[in-house]
Amino acid sequence: MDLQTLLFMFFGGLGIFLFGIKYMGDGLQKVAGEGLRDVLDKFTTNPVMGVFAGLFVTVLLQTSTGTTVLTIGLVNAGFMTLKQAIGVIMGANIGTTVTAFIIGIKISAYALPIIAVGAALIFFIKAKKVNNYGQVVFGFGALFYGLELMGTGLKPLRELEAFAELTVSMSENPLLGVLIGTIFTVAVQSSSASIGLLQQLYEQGAMGLDAALPVLFGDNIGTTITAILAAIGASVAAKRAALTHVIFNLIGTIIVLIVYPFFFQLISFLAVELGLNRPMTIAFAHGIFNVSNTLIQLPFVAILAIIVTKLVPGEEFSIEYKAKHLDPRFIGSSPAIALGQAKQEVLRMAEFSERGLYEVSQYLETGQKRHAEMSIQFEEAINNLDRKITDYLIQISSRSLSAHDSKLHSMLMDTVRDIERIGDHIENIVELKDYQKVNKVHISETALDDLREMSELTLSTLREAIQSLELIDSDMARSVLEKEEKIDKMERKLRKQHIQRVNDGKCSGSAGIVFVDIVSNLERIGDHSVNIAEAVIGEDNY
Repeated sequence: MDLQTLLFMFFGGLGIFLFGIKYMGDGLQKVAGEGLRDVLDKFTTNPVMGVFAGLFVTVLLQTSTGTTVLTIGLVNAGFMTLKQAIGVIMGANIGTTVTAFIIGIKISAYALPIIAVGAALIFFIKAKKVNNYGQVVFGFGALFYGLELMGTGLKPLRELEAFAELTVSMSENPLLGVLIGTIFTVAVQSSSASIGLLQQLYEQGAMGLDAALPVLFGDNIGTTITAILAAIGASVAAKRAALTHVIFNLIGTIIVLIVYPFFFQLISFLAVELGLNRPMTIAFAHGIFNVSNTLIQLPFVAILAIIVTKLVPGEEFSIEYKAKHLDPRFIGSSPAIALGQAKQEVLRMAEFSERGLYEVSQYLETGQKRHAEMSIQFEEAINNLDRKITDYLIQISSRSLSAHDSKLHSMLMDTVRDIERIGDHIENIVELKDYQKVNKVHISETALDDLREMSELTLSTLREAIQSLELIDSDMARSVLEKEEKIDKMERKLRKQHIQRVNDGKCSGSAGIVFVDIVSNLERIGDHSVNIAEAVIGEDNY
């Protein structure tokens, strides 16, 4: 075959391999449902449990980077401490070795039939669940087919004198192999792809085991680059989690290089004694390296957390998604106290809505992405508390309640629903602003001034509604009703003014749609603030 064909086969095979890994991981995630985040949340009570949770989720996602990104999100959300996150990252490093073991099974000859079965499940069966399994099967087949193409494209390498000299250099100087493995993994952004390539090269005899192992260690360092890139410009917690990933793999590589002769002898011995094929030999080396690294460093998680905290200074901002006050023990023993607990949690939820509205008003004002991200985090926190509080209140409703407690229970249920809807409107406004920025829709300064004025009035109305709820103050609640009338009048006035601006050519039609929709969402937040206030008036008058 000519050089062009070989290059096409290699790069095309690499593309199909990466697609297969991603497609299979997406399918596995769909099969598993939306529970991956819950697994990381519930089963990371300590670093050891975190390791198992990280391993499980990585096997399903087929990417340690995906697990790391999920973990960073949970640390940001206050679901997980840095120590727990370190355990998950260690587990993710073990989980990512599964792909190498899959490759070591060597079923490339059946790749095309597997792809055909996957395609049949996707295109000829209507059931969504079967389609998801089809996606897993198709991705599995594509992984092997891409690997086979890559291997064919690499065959001539063993005959090249320059490559032979390079492998000799890597055998004599393991640090060179580490560097090459790191660079290649950074380039393709996938340790699975670089290790799959290494397995192919070793299988074809293009390099010996003594040259392949250092490259394998470098692959483990290179895989941290995606987390580093994801953490640029992110929160302090995200940067610390990414740095943990780097330090963990660097320390592991340094340790294994110190005992490299022993490690080489161990892998050679296992390959002979267990009758491993060449790709499976690399898989075993990868697995032993990551499991040993985890076992060595796991007792020092607290020290690792201190180190990254020192290296990445700064205050760590996090939103605590978890409910603070909902103690299930009070439901049976004292429903009245349980209701009081629920009210405290509703007030936390209401505070999130207020802070989310403030952040989104800042996003409208400045267009800075961090305000949009904060708004969405508050909205997610609201959604989480909505589920927790509603479940708690439903459990309370099964108990015998006094007339007063029954009224309070109904008020809290209604208020939770209104706050959740406020969160939805906040998210809508973020999406409208995103649309304006992406599509470069110009909104005039006058229109921006109008939005600023309405945002301030809406925020003031919501704050007063929350205060009236906290104090059960009907006078304050009536003030909210008066403010909401102002919001309604302002909405009608702003609509008319903006239509006039569009007619005068000062604003485009697209700007008019964005402006009117933002105003409409602010007005709806005012309506839900009134609903909260009316519930307070009803409770106070009871």
